[in-house]
Order: sequence, then C-alpha cells, then structure tokens
Amino acid sequence: MAASAAARTIIENCAIATVDANDTEYASGYVVIAGNRIESIGAGKAPEGLENVVRRIDGTGHLVTPGLVNTHHHFYQWITRGMATDHNLFNWLVALYPTWARIDEPMVKAAAQGSLAMMARGGVTTAMDHHYVFPKGSGDLSGAVIGAASGMGVRFTLARGSMDRSEKDGGLPPDFAVETLEGALAATEETVRKHHDASFDAMTQVAVAPCSPFSVSTELMKQGAELARRLGVRLHTHGSETVEEEQFCKELFGMGPTEYFESTGWLGSDVWMAHCVHMNDSDIAAFARTGTGVAHCPSSNARLAAGIARVPDMLKAGVPVGLGVDGTASNESGELHTELRNALLINRLGAHREAALNARQALRLGTYGGAQVLGRADQIGSLEAGKLADLVMWKVDGLGHSTIADPVTAIVFGAAAPVTLSLVNGKPVVEDNHLVTVDEDAIARAARSESQRLARIVAQG
Repeated sequence: MAASAAARTIIENCAIATVDANDTEYASGYVVIAGNRIESIGAGKAPEGLENVVRRIDGTGHLVTPGLVNTHHHFYQWITRGMATDHNLFNWLVALYPTWARIDEPMVKAAAQGSLAMMARGGVTTAMDHHYVFPKGSGDLSGAVIGAASGMGVRFTLARGSMDRSEKDGGLPPDFAVETLEGALAATEETVRKHHDASFDAMTQVAVAPCSPFSVSTELMKQGAELARRLGVRLHTHGSETVEEEQFCKELFGMGPTEYFESTGWLGSDVWMAHCVHMNDSDIAAFARTGTGVAHCPSSNARLAAGIARVPDMLKAGVPVGLGVDGTASNESGELHTELRNALLINRLGAHREAALNARQALRLGTYGGAQVLGRADQIGSLEAGKLADLVMWKVDGLGHSTIADPVTAIVFGAAAPVTLSLVNGKPVVEDNHLVTVDEDAIARAARSESQRLARIVAQG
C-alpha cells in the first residue's frame, strides 16, 4: 500500500529516543506511522495536512522508544517456575529435565502464551523462543509456539532446537528426552520450510538451534550449520555459559567452547549464542572477527550463579550484543524491560565498575542490539523513516519516574515503567498497560492448569 493511501497514526508531544546510529533524541517530538511503517519522525509537532489520519495520540509525559527485542528464551519453562531455586546450571538441568521431558502440546501452548503475554505487556515487540525439548508423541510443539505468538500479535523468531546427546552418550538429558540425529535435522528443515518468512515485514522467522555442546553431538552441530546455510536462515545455541561447560568441552573435545564452535562451523555473522559468560580475550576477538552475536541474559546468569559476562569488552571489540530473558525457570519474572536495569547494574559489579554501561547503552542492547543479533537491524530496533512501526510509549510522569528528569535514565534506572501503548507492525498490542489482543486472566488460568497437570504426571512417574 502506498504511504499516501495508508492509514496514519500520529504520536506527538513526547520525548523520543530513536536509538539510531547517532543516538538522536527529541525532548518533544512526533512520530508519524503509515500502515506498518514509520513515515517520519522529528522534533516539535507533526507535519500539517497529512491525509487519512485515523488516530492522533498526545504523548505528553511519555518516552517513545523502539520496541524491545528479546534474543533468548525458553517459553515452555513458564509452567515450571520456582523450582530448583538453589542450583547451578548443570544441577538445575539434571533436576528439571525429567519434568520437561513430559511436556505436550497443550502445555507448550499455555506456557508460550504466558511467556509472550508477560514480555509483550512489558514492551517487547519482537520475541524469540529457543525450543529444544520434543518428547515422542507430544504433538506439534513448534506450531503451538508459533500460533501463540501470532495470536498475541508480536513479531517472532522460533529457534527450532534439538538434542541428541543423552545420558547414555555422556550428555545431561534423559535418554527418552532426545531426538535422533536424522529426526532432529528432518524436523528442523520441515519447520523452516513451513514457517520461515524471509520478507522485510515478516512476523515469523525460524532459526536452526541445536541446544548446547553438552546435549548435542558434534555431527548435529556440523550438519545443523550446513542445513541453516543451505536454507538461508540463522543459527542459535548456548555457549560458554559456565565454567563447568568449559571443562566439559575440554574433556570431551580437547578444546574450549569457542574453538569447538569454530571447528563445527558455528562462528559467523549468521550466528548468535546465548550467555557467553566465560569468554577470554581470544574468544571475544573471534566473535568480533566473525560477527558472531551474543544474547546477554543477566538475570538468569545471576540466578544460576553462572557469572558476569564481559559485555563492555564485547561491545568495545564490536561484537553484536542483545538482551535475553532466558527461560522463566531461571528468570521467574519473565520480563525483558527489567533486563535493561539488570544488565547495567550487574555489569557494574565487574572489572569496569561504574564505566561498564550507561543508560543509553542498556537501551541500545535491548533494542537495536537485539535487532542486530536476530539479523533484522535494517527493519526494526531503531525509530527511523522506512523501518517497521514497532515502538513503545513508556509513561514516565507517574509515581515511579516523575522526579527523574532524563526519561531514558528513568526507564533504565527506575522501576519498570508502565506501557501506555505498544505497536507491532503498526497495530496496538498493549494499551494502558494491558494486552489488547488476548485475555490475560484466561492465559493465567490456562497456564496454572497446565502447570498442575504436568506436576501430576511427573508425580505419577
């Protein structure tokens, strides 16, 4: 549809942080949206005489930013929150894999809706799910997750995960919780061919995502990378999350995680990895040299006592870095806007102290950085004419923020700011801090019911 014929929405009288290449900001400005694109943006009032204006919004007391982009999550964990709360990663996985191995399609649908609702209500406009548990006979789990995202109205990337290294092979998952090499590759290819949309304004994309070095065979890593590149999609996995993982790689493969990833074809500008906590200088240099991205998950890293990722050093080296919620069994809040604050605070506990990150760097991680990591920086992640209309209006004149003069500082350092409006593809997903596309209470009831059903199944053995 031509811009002149498209329905227009105008937001004005608001502070704006564009997160463009120059970090352009307006103390009081406007955004004009035509259809699903940003048509214009600037200081002062919107241009006069625009045709077909269907909605005009007074943004007084608000900050408008790009929508938040989540780069790592495990939706199914929404129904197993609050368990194994005092475990490190490996012990946590061993404790929870037997439960996760009993999930089915209704459980995954309810969990996905809960995860998506919590994120969307907090300003996420592009979500991502790394789903890697596919018990035999459990139904169409990928379809359930994609359907939940479509029903919510958020932009979405499914990282179709897989595991084929079980306990009998020296891995962590139970034997009945993994796929075969051939089955995982075939199912992944089918998911890409059925659901991946490569268009500019795609609402659903698919990545190839074997789970981790300690749950996946070397052959699945290698063939997974070959499959992704043959199909023209991105690659995702967990990397360098804990010291135990590094020891595992050295014992099993005779090299550290980054060397192992490089040997299997898993470094490149089409790859992003979750966590990357334990990276030395040569690891960071390898990621920078190859353009490999990182999904930084500060709350989960703290919850599992994994450590503090070297985010300032990664950024200085030129590594693309975005933010991730991670699964809600290791980040029970399930929100990404709280990760802006946690990324800043936790990184200031590291070597760089108060110079580690500032408010605008944190906002960039959660928006443009995430878009880079998902390979969509030309479409989303900043507010610029021609980009997709994914944006958030944060209320910053209320009790939690009204005495913080700088609005970007307010939403990063302050309490989680209410979302007055969230648009995805130009369409409202949140209004006045409530989801408009789904029934939040119904989602909560369904998730509780499926969580209880899973618990009964596990108790019955």
